[in-house]
Amino acid sequence: MVRLVVLAALAGGASVFAFAPFGIFPLAFASLAVLAGSLQRVPGARGGFLTGFAWGFGAFLAGVSWLYVALHRYGGMPMPLAGFAIALFCAYLALFPALVGGLFVRWRRGGPFRQAALFAGLWVGAEALRGWLFTGFPWLSIGYSQTPPSPLAGFAPLIGVYGVGGLLAFAAALAAVAPWRRLRGAAAAGLAIVGLGVAGFGLAQVAWTRPVGEPVEVALIQTNIEQGLKWRPERLADWLQTNVRLAREHKADLVVLPETTLPLLADRLPEGYLDELARDVRAAGGNLVLGVFLRDAQGGIYNAALSLGASPSQTYAKRHLVPFGEYSPPLFEWFYDLVDIPMADQTRGAPDQAPMKLGEQRVAVNVCYEDLFGRELIRSLPDATLMLNISNLAWYGDSFAQPQHLQIARMRALETGRPMLRSTNTGMTAVVRPDGSVSGVLPPFTQGALRVPVQGYEGLTPYARWGDRAAMLLALVAAGAGILGTRGQTAGRLKTVSS
Repeated sequence: MVRLVVLAALAGGASVFAFAPFGIFPLAFASLAVLAGSLQRVPGARGGFLTGFAWGFGAFLAGVSWLYVALHRYGGMPMPLAGFAIALFCAYLALFPALVGGLFVRWRRGGPFRQAALFAGLWVGAEALRGWLFTGFPWLSIGYSQTPPSPLAGFAPLIGVYGVGGLLAFAAALAAVAPWRRLRGAAAAGLAIVGLGVAGFGLAQVAWTRPVGEPVEVALIQTNIEQGLKWRPERLADWLQTNVRLAREHKADLVVLPETTLPLLADRLPEGYLDELARDVRAAGGNLVLGVFLRDAQGGIYNAALSLGASPSQTYAKRHLVPFGEYSPPLFEWFYDLVDIPMADQTRGAPDQAPMKLGEQRVAVNVCYEDLFGRELIRSLPDATLMLNISNLAWYGDSFAQPQHLQIARMRALETGRPMLRSTNTGMTAVVRPDGSVSGVLPPFTQGALRVPVQGYEGLTPYARWGDRAAMLLALVAAGAGILGTRGQTAGRLKTVSS
């Protein structure tokens, strides 16, 4: 039992190499296959829970330990306490694969296809629960590892990241439990696994959306302002001037500055500053979008995007806030006695905000962490022709956070059939095409602008129509088939004994 737990933990830790920046996507298949195979050998549901927990703890400790940088280096939390907080958070996240392990072992008596379906259905349910409970933390959902060139990426426009993860879990579990020494069983399992890949490759050739209008010239600015210096009052004038200079140097139809590029409330900016910032872009007939804090008449503070330029000024206020970073969950006010996080008492934006109409484009803005939630981003469709994410990942230093976040954006582009533009403080500033490929990216921790022509798109992918409902329905059917198969087999054995 101990060996199986250790093996599961190692397999979980190895799964991080399936994600960006490594991108060895078959490792996700291998990692889940090791987990499913280990669950086949544990004696009971308690052992399954522990094995799943070990896999999850290894995966999340290896994959999101960059949160330590935000807590310790920039938040000021003492090193031992920051390490303990990260371990505790990873333990919480590990409860979801632990739930899969316990229930799978409890109900694992069907044939190989039923067992694989049960594992996949439970996996999708657990990941969806992790993406919803306590406002959700779906980072490192296993489907994110399957962006192109993975053949499973072709399913993303239909069933989203959770559905892709479910197909991966099904294939991995089938590989682990199939009777490979029997020709018939091996042939059936092999054909099913290969068939998924072939089907995904075929779906990737389908254009679910279509171009609309003329391409626009976009300048995505990366300011590269170090997080430890950004909030120092004596440097404020430098940062304000840096933003003005970069906006002047990189005029385009659409110029974008990153999240919180102005580290203070808009109503405290020097008089005339915003006009100066946008003057050259407006004179050239373009529009500027920048990240700034806004305050409403009731005193609520919003992490927002503001547009200035040839089109009427418009705003977007972040609606999905980060717990502990942008607001305090109930009973956790004591957390802010341990860390120093500026602007940590924010107000949620309205749930349904229209895309910004900038020239001929309708730009759906989302701020940093919000692009983890595909079901929320599709609210802007079919109106939006472009998706825009502004982020500041300087909180996490030079870590996996940046390439992992870009990979998440690639999945959102696949799901929506829209280009995803990203303007970030320190990286990764990029343009993602509707097929999930990256057409341009700036090196991280450099200052400059990514200038590219971008084509708007219209139409709806199946995922944009259904959201996560299709994946949840498939997961329910798969889990139900596994459970019913278990009960049927049990009933059959009882009937045989009684006769």
